[in-house]
Amino acid sequence: MTRFYENYQRVLENVEKACNRVNRDISEITVVAVSKTFPVEVIKEAYEAGIRIFGENYAQELRDKSKFLKDYDISWHFIGRIQLNKLKYIVPVSDLIHSVSRLEELEKIDLLAEKFNKIQEILIQVNISGEETKSGLKPELIRDFIYKSKDFKNIRIVGLMTMAPFTDDEKIIRKVFSDLRKLRDDLIKDFPEIRHLSMGMSNDYQIAVEEGATILRIGTAIFGERKYDN
Repeated sequence: MTRFYENYQRVLENVEKACNRVNRDISEITVVAVSKTFPVEVIKEAYEAGIRIFGENYAQELRDKSKFLKDYDISWHFIGRIQLNKLKYIVPVSDLIHSVSRLEELEKIDLLAEKFNKIQEILIQVNISGEETKSGLKPELIRDFIYKSKDFKNIRIVGLMTMAPFTDDEKIIRKVFSDLRKLRDDLIKDFPEIRHLSMGMSNDYQIAVEEGATILRIGTAIFGERKYDN
């Protein structure tokens, strides 16, 4: 048993409890273990704990880790801010890119996906809270963005992503997640492929489950606190 097994199981138990509170099935939920800044050895330990889906925030870190762990059946998600010149490191290895919000990103992802002979699944990042410091499209721009994405043959938009404000006010957090779900529910009438909701992190994932999340991005609750280099 690895040191992360108990943490991971605790997260799954909490997810199941949240599902039970709102009559959902835990099979609807995907847990992405956010492994940014942690070394390959830590990911190997987490893999031994049963984790198969890992999320990275930095393109070159994703590239390097995926090379070292190429013999492991890991599904990589990219969840960080996108830099156009670094998409060449992201597209070859990412099963899902969570953080797309610009047409320039769609164009570049489409070209790279064609080069690597794949259909790249992506999520649109939505700035539900309206915070100036948050990335993402305004909700009223999402529909037009989806229509424009239809011009790109190697991209498939499969859902939406957002981040809640850093606050202890559960009502504020819950409203952000609820608003994203309502946006998805409106869009799915015309775009049935827009089904996923990536929302919820270590401090608020149970609320996210209660409000309809299908993908959780969990770092600290699995790996512990990060130590950043100065």
